[in-house]
Amino acid sequence: MFDYGIGGQERKLDVNESIVDIPQNKTLLIEKLTADPALRPDIVEGLKTVGDVFEHFRPSQEVELETEEGSSVGETLQFKALSDFNRKGIIAQSTYLQKLSMTCEDFQRYVKQLKSNKILRTVLENPEAKAAYVASIEAMIQELEEAKS
Repeated sequence: MFDYGIGGQERKLDVNESIVDIPQNKTLLIEKLTADPALRPDIVEGLKTVGDVFEHFRPSQEVELETEEGSSVGETLQFKALSDFNRKGIIAQSTYLQKLSMTCEDFQRYVKQLKSNKILRTVLENPEAKAAYVASIEAMIQELEEAKS
C-alpha cells in the first residue's frame, strides 16, 4: 500500500476533534491565561488534566460591558473549566449579563405569545384596543413600582 522509509508512520486523519486528557509521555505548552504580563516562562510539571491547569493558573479577565444608557459596567470573569468559556458560563458569572439574558428571554416569550395568541394579535391590530392595552400595562408597571417603594 504505502511505502514508508525509516521512522515512517501512517497517520489516520480524524475528523472528530475533542479535548482529552494529556497522555503521561507528553508535554503541554500553554498560552498566557491572564492579562498579567509574564516576567519569564513558568515551567510547571505534574499537571495531568485540563482541570489541573485551571486550578494552577486560575485564569481571569477583567471586562467592561456597555449598558443601554452608554455607561460601562466592570466585571471580572474567572475561568475554572472549559465550560466557563461558553455563552452560559460567561453569563453565569456576570450579574449584568444575567439581567440582559432574563430580559431577552422575556422578549422571546412575548414574541411567542404574539405569534400564537390570536386574541392578543387582534387587540394590537385595533388602535383603540392597543391604546387601552398599553395603558393597562403602564398602570400595572406604575402599581408595581409604587409597591416596591
